[in-house]
Amino acid sequence: MAPNTGTLISDTQNIELGELINKGIAYAIIVAGFLSVVFIFIGGISFILSGGQEEKIKQAVSTIRYAIIGLIITILAVVIVNALGKIIGISTTDYISFSKIVEMIQDISKSLKGGAGGQDSLR
Repeated sequence: MAPNTGTLISDTQNIELGELINKGIAYAIIVAGFLSVVFIFIGGISFILSGGQEEKIKQAVSTIRYAIIGLIITILAVVIVNALGKIIGISTTDYISFSKIVEMIQDISKSLKGGAGGQDSLR
């Protein structure tokens, strides 16, 4: 039996290693960005609801600080791995291309935005 075209198994067999790594990194950056925003909001709400209690204010500020630091580390990780690969002589650009990651993030956001619009246009 031949595998069906368009299934998850057949699609994963056609993906190259570099494309798979770039997609994984793109999704990781999206998740890290989303979680960062969520924790910044949680820290902001905690700050507002602290009622002037110094301990709660410190906890809210540290939540916001660590959320921003986490996002920066996630983005810098891609840049650092790419730079170290160039220094050592390993061609990481075959696997990790920042421009391709940004392009994939844009494609993912377009498909998420266009997903609802595509259904409306069918009606």
